[in-house]
Amino acid sequence: MSKLTLGAYPHLLGFEQLERLLERTAKTGNEGYPPFNIEQTSDHSYRITLAVAGFSESDLSIVVEDRQLVIRGRQTDDSEGRIFLHRGIAARQFQRSFVLADGVEVGEAVIENGLLHVDLTRAVPEPVVQTINIRKG
Repeated sequence: MSKLTLGAYPHLLGFEQLERLLERTAKTGNEGYPPFNIEQTSDHSYRITLAVAGFSESDLSIVVEDRQLVIRGRQTDDSEGRIFLHRGIAARQFQRSFVLADGVEVGEAVIENGLLHVDLTRAVPEPVVQTINIRKG
């Protein structure tokens, strides 16, 4: 079976970037940790919430790289000199990636009660109507 590409559809002009975006999204490699929610908070805004219990602000980083929101968490292992009878809470690293559409901007990030909230807004483009003059060649 051959792979379908958007270039195979003659009415979809200039969508090569969308195809690359879909391929990049498929390769993000996100596991199930940490769990997260995405909610729509208004017609043009969203909130991503990650469960980051045990992480402080200094353990977390949030960057936008090439229209991709990347949230990383790194905890230091402070178990030296401690004897655990049971260790169910491990110092764990993570990286979560979210591909952003054009016009989506990252706003405020807040951590409270073990949850990291990242607010996003989407700019509403103005409708554009363009008339093309036809000249005689």
